[in-house]
Amino acid sequence: MALSGVDNLSRMPELKKKILWTFLLLAVYRVGIHIPVPGVDSAALADFFESVSNTLFGLFDMFSGGGLRNLSIFALGIMPYISASIIIQLLNVVSPDLKRLSQEGAQGRKKITQYTRYATVAITLIQGFGIAIGLESMTSPTGAPVVLHAGWTFRFITILTLTAGTVFLMWLGEQMTEKGIGNGISMIIFAGIVAGLPAAIFNTVRLMQAGEITLFLLLFVLAFMVAILAFIVFMERGQRRVPIHYAKRMMGRKMMGGQTTHLPLRINTAGVIPPIFASSILMFPATLANFSNNETLSRISAYFTPSSIVYNIIYVALIIFFCYFYTAIIFDPKGIAENIQKQGGFIPGIRPGARTREYIDRILARITLWGSLYVAAICVLPMIMISQLNVPFYFGGTALLIVVGVAMDFMGKIESYMISRQYEGLMGKGSKIKGR
Repeated sequence: MALSGVDNLSRMPELKKKILWTFLLLAVYRVGIHIPVPGVDSAALADFFESVSNTLFGLFDMFSGGGLRNLSIFALGIMPYISASIIIQLLNVVSPDLKRLSQEGAQGRKKITQYTRYATVAITLIQGFGIAIGLESMTSPTGAPVVLHAGWTFRFITILTLTAGTVFLMWLGEQMTEKGIGNGISMIIFAGIVAGLPAAIFNTVRLMQAGEITLFLLLFVLAFMVAILAFIVFMERGQRRVPIHYAKRMMGRKMMGGQTTHLPLRINTAGVIPPIFASSILMFPATLANFSNNETLSRISAYFTPSSIVYNIIYVALIIFFCYFYTAIIFDPKGIAENIQKQGGFIPGIRPGARTREYIDRILARITLWGSLYVAAICVLPMIMISQLNVPFYFGGTALLIVVGVAMDFMGKIESYMISRQYEGLMGKGSKIKGR
């Protein structure tokens, strides 16, 4: 009889320890979010963020879990590390040295990770300096300055504090990956987004009490969100399985091959990178408008608000473009075709080599189109409902994709760990019986 999840967990102290480590390190991260950088007027900063929710500040604040709004030691969050990882991946395509390192196994990957850390520190120093300069020019809607005492002392302290905070978060994520369950960087982003859920629930209750939303609308929103979550889970698990046959061949005195397997091609290979890139580009004009009194720039930025038709059309186009672009970077049909040929495999009806590469590339292009349309729909639909129907959504499309993806990965890691330990237990019992 199958054991329940709780019984399995109680019988696996290693898994329980890993889960406790994960939650302990996440608690350390959430405590750090409330430690502010010295020299900033918190009330003036909060008023300023209320007026720039639809700019890059609002996007970065979401990924930092509210740390940028509070200007905490973790204000930059883990975004510099993600940016550095993306830059290294892009350089991996054009740089022969990095490409050679990535093919050298564990030692090469260790070297690339080291380069990523150095790039993270460099990006954090630049962003920290930019934030320090920007804060000195910021004022709340009432005219109160955000920085109490501007100058190089404030800039140095801010740069040092933000850099140390991001480096500590990077270390925290690596420790979470090593000692906990799941990817530590993803878990930090997940925790930051989910941390705003209680405030969203409180805000919804307040709107109901004020009569701004009805009970029927609230039930409709809940049902619709459940349907969206189910659709995301379905699409994230969706894949095209390309059959691969391996011919029989003699290796020494043994007959090898004769197996049939498949090559899984995910519908959404690019993940959440395309909407993040697209949002960053489109929010850039609105961000510049907050630091400029230019009327032309203000009129242009009005077209780049999430409620405008122009914004959503360009947003969908950019998501589709980045889905293809990022998929081409992380997925190499030529390398896969060569590996299949080296191992004596072939796709039924397709010749090995160049024809196999063309076949995989053609299938990938087709499913990426559907994947990009799915990502675009998930990202645009909440914006339309917020702007047109005044629906109190908390999660935007990008946040929904991240939350569901990380939750699925977390549960999948737990399930895999349980299955592996049960399998080891069965093998142990089998060896004892054989020994008798």
